[in-house]
Amino acid sequence: MKLYMHPVSTVCRPVLLFAADENIPLENVTVDILAGEQYGADFLKINPSHAVPVLEDGDLRIGEASAILKYLADKKGSAAYPADLKQRARINALMDWFNTGFYRTFGYDLCYKQLLDPYKLPDAKAQQLAVAAGEAGARHYLDILDKHMLGQGNAYLAGNAITLADYYASGIVSLGDVIGCTLADWPNVRKWYDTMKARPNWQATNGALAYWADGVKGQQFVRV
Repeated sequence: MKLYMHPVSTVCRPVLLFAADENIPLENVTVDILAGEQYGADFLKINPSHAVPVLEDGDLRIGEASAILKYLADKKGSAAYPADLKQRARINALMDWFNTGFYRTFGYDLCYKQLLDPYKLPDAKAQQLAVAAGEAGARHYLDILDKHMLGQGNAYLAGNAITLADYYASGIVSLGDVIGCTLADWPNVRKWYDTMKARPNWQATNGALAYWADGVKGQQFVRV
């Protein structure tokens, strides 16, 4: 199987971590999204949405990290995506929750808007207000995550066993490392995230994130 990816991508890293944990062999093809390679004619043939990751398995080609994780888990028969209908529905709901509200607010409105030029607003006051709104929204979602998802004594999002939801969510939460988020106001989130970072394959599959964080060290960010 071939995975078109970039090692710093928020949604590629969960796929890389899961594949490493499950010993799933992948041929990784780097698409230089920092140089705009995803907009080139060659990659257009692979994904007209200009986004990574994309997985190729024979005549199958799929994008979207959530779909890729589920496909790999089913192919492997991974316990991280159990066959039980109710357990699977809960995992699906968690992944959708992170992919929509949480990622939009924490990822795009708080982190990307401060880190990536295409998301910054040209007017300084408008930028300040937008980031403040992103911070407020991120706090709202982190409260839900801390009190209602991880506040029941469970080690992971869907219980006491790791699932695809944890892989996917940890990639999004990890963006906070780049801008210096401590998550100190959300001890359950901090504990869960530290558990994910302690996984033996975390450093190998998330090294580019640490490199990104080092590159912006010393800059002033609004953080949570």
